[in-house]
Amino acid sequence: MHTILGANGVIARELSQALAAHASDIRQVSRNPRKVNPTDETFVADLLDAQATANAVAGSQVVYLVAGLQYNASVWQAQWPRVMRNAIDACKQHGARLMFFDNVYAYGRVDGVMTEETPFNPISRKGEVRARIATMLLDEMRSGNLQAMIVRSADFYGPGAVQSFPHATVFERLKAGKTPQWIGNPDSVHTFTYTPDAGRAVAELARSAEAYGQTWHLPTAREPLTGADFVHLACDLAGRPFKMRVAPRWMLKLMGLFMPVLRENDEMMYQFEYDYRFDSSKIESALGLQPTPYRQGISASLGAHN
Repeated sequence: MHTILGANGVIARELSQALAAHASDIRQVSRNPRKVNPTDETFVADLLDAQATANAVAGSQVVYLVAGLQYNASVWQAQWPRVMRNAIDACKQHGARLMFFDNVYAYGRVDGVMTEETPFNPISRKGEVRARIATMLLDEMRSGNLQAMIVRSADFYGPGAVQSFPHATVFERLKAGKTPQWIGNPDSVHTFTYTPDAGRAVAELARSAEAYGQTWHLPTAREPLTGADFVHLACDLAGRPFKMRVAPRWMLKLMGLFMPVLRENDEMMYQFEYDYRFDSSKIESALGLQPTPYRQGISASLGAHN
């Protein structure tokens, strides 16, 4: 049994579709789980509840923690450690392997390229939470108490990835005939992971016994696109002249007074003000997985009906 903790999100969907190629026993777990494949099992559980999480994990060989919590630092501080502890304890109780889908917040601002060896140096409250829960899992892995791995992606984009940054600011605006928007420095490099690549890679890693006990960066195109390059390519693929609006930092701070999501994003703005380079050469070499080129991924994202 392959059990997905955090059903319904874009990563859960892509992973479920990839797993279906070699597994028919997939369990979708959340407060309101939905099937992705016709044969999927659904299991209602609150991951903040230890017993409910343990019940959801029972009978599983591999468990995938891909849950997303409300984008709020206080919520993350209160809830993420509980979710991680419940997932770890449930997997230990039932002898399941655990895969945690993580982001790069724990690294903080990195001068150069982010790799699996990049140390944790968070400079945000959300980054501190991610470092804490990743360290919880790494400690269990190192002690030999649990077979697990951390899989990490850059900011992502892809068909149906409606919570991703480029979805609302670039793709949807182009579809609506509006000028795309960007934040931060449009001349800094910003790497994006294509969601179908992430799903396929996690499914492949789960089948590799040697992959456990490690951290893996998921396949991500190496082309060093700046924000302006990304928007320029999207405009070209949409058949539109290149135009772009960049919101200045002061305007975002002002808007954040009225829009909580922008207020919460303020501490993460360093990711768009400085180069953000993510390296996935380890998984490319080990498993032969190649990332989708940006031109192909952006074209598919623009063509998606969300």
